[in-house]
Amino acid sequence: MNKKLLYFLLVVGLAVVGMWIGSYHMPPKGIIKAQKVEPIPYPAEEKISITSVYDNYYINPNLTTSWGFGCIIRTSTQSILFDTGGDSSILLSNMEKMGIDPKDIDIVVISHIHGDHVGGLNGFLKRNGDVKVYIPSSFPNSIREKIKSYGAEYQDVKGTIQISNNVYTTGEMGIGIKEQSLIINTKKGLVVITGCAHPGVTNIVRKSKELLHEEVYLVLGGFHLFGASDSKLKNIIKDFRKLGVQKVAPSHCSGDRCRELFKDEYRNDFIEYGVGKIIEIKF
Repeated sequence: MNKKLLYFLLVVGLAVVGMWIGSYHMPPKGIIKAQKVEPIPYPAEEKISITSVYDNYYINPNLTTSWGFGCIIRTSTQSILFDTGGDSSILLSNMEKMGIDPKDIDIVVISHIHGDHVGGLNGFLKRNGDVKVYIPSSFPNSIREKIKSYGAEYQDVKGTIQISNNVYTTGEMGIGIKEQSLIINTKKGLVVITGCAHPGVTNIVRKSKELLHEEVYLVLGGFHLFGASDSKLKNIIKDFRKLGVQKVAPSHCSGDRCRELFKDEYRNDFIEYGVGKIIEIKF
């Protein structure tokens, strides 16, 4: 056989084999492999503050309590409103009494669809539409349309994303009720803030540790343990200890008995939390 022809056939054969191997390892048409997104590294926050502006527990008796949750997180770069309670008039009144201007808020994060967490959103956006609202992707389109109607932006959240310097969302968790929680990386460790903890508060803490590979300094918010048995509560407290949680501040739907047992275990590391409480974390 002619050498040139033999060489030509060899090259063609190799090309065909290469194309076959390549197609074998490529995902089916229309499916794109997920790309792992690494968080942008920032030096851990040296100081943050967390202010309770909506809760059914109170610290300041001059403020109004109501069933629901809302707090403001101030970091070195931004102010974040996490949940808006169930009534915007109560939310805005409490903020005003504490000297907090709604227009100073940069970001709003809504944990889940229940009215005692998202109910105050419309009233807040009437006062400040210059924000970005992070909502679980499972939310109905009607909420997106409402957000846009006030001139605000929205961001659907499915998986874990970084929303600000050292501030992350766990992404949607849970099977029935989809819920996201916040994680803040500080020099003392992670601060985990839950709205209602429907996916299980220990699951949220565990995921937070796995995501950022840091110890947990504080877990704060609704633990969804209202009416839970003592045995269940004590098991969760044991899990917290195993996970290395240093401080706790259960409120909202956690329940009185939950708070009592956590206080018995954590003593000086238990934080009484409710409307008017300001927690400052400094390095």
